[in-house]
Amino acid sequence: MAKKDTPSKKQGKPRVHKELSGFEVSIDQFGELKTSMNIEKINSFLDKNVDDKKLLEKEETERLRKLKKKK
Repeated sequence: MAKKDTPSKKQGKPRVHKELSGFEVSIDQFGELKTSMNIEKINSFLDKNVDDKKLLEKEETERLRKLKKKK
């Protein structure tokens, strides 16, 4: 028999960064995400605080190609 999901004992709002205080996300009956904050503000926060893995990998591969060309 499959294990049933049990709700966690800890209820309430999760901790968030002070710049994102008041940020909430919900899903409506049509499956659309509804947020309490403007998406541009969220994107600017992410740009400042999160490194983009794809850009880092691209920079690393370019650096390796340059090193190979020098040899």
